[in-house]
Amino acid sequence: MSNLLENALQHNEPSAESLDQQLRRKLECSINAGSSSNYANCSSIAGRAPLATNEPVYKDLSYAIVGAVIEVHRHLGPGQLESNYERALAKELAYRGIPFRRQVGFASYYKGEVIGELVADLVVDDRIILELKAVERVHPAHKAQLLSYMRATGMRLGMLINFNEAVVWKGIKRIVC
Repeated sequence: MSNLLENALQHNEPSAESLDQQLRRKLECSINAGSSSNYANCSSIAGRAPLATNEPVYKDLSYAIVGAVIEVHRHLGPGQLESNYERALAKELAYRGIPFRRQVGFASYYKGEVIGELVADLVVDDRIILELKAVERVHPAHKAQLLSYMRATGMRLGMLINFNEAVVWKGIKRIVC
């Protein structure tokens, strides 16, 4: 991932922008398949063509998810268990009429044979995988886990959400493949 994009996603300085403007700008920043060697094979594995450089993927749905995440964090704050955030986010998505499934299992393959099952925390509208965390900091293995889910399902968008942040939108990583 480029340093410029990483800085944009983890921008921590105070700004004159409203929270709404910051969230919209954050959602505009996404990792595209061709922009980094770490993600270069994502499109080919999912069987899809690479994305155009500025092509938004499920922007409105992503924005609605971020709103639900902020509402959950506003009520629970940091420091809860991941399972509590998952249950609360499921309730909030339901309140907002956003279709989702919890603890979605799908097969993991090795050379064409099923070797096990992967389980995503939430799948929203059968288009976006949400991987929830409540950790001090997001580790590269967490991003790799989400990418594995995206490759296995062919879904183009995943969101890695760390609720253990003072301001939760700083803990949201939107990954496009």
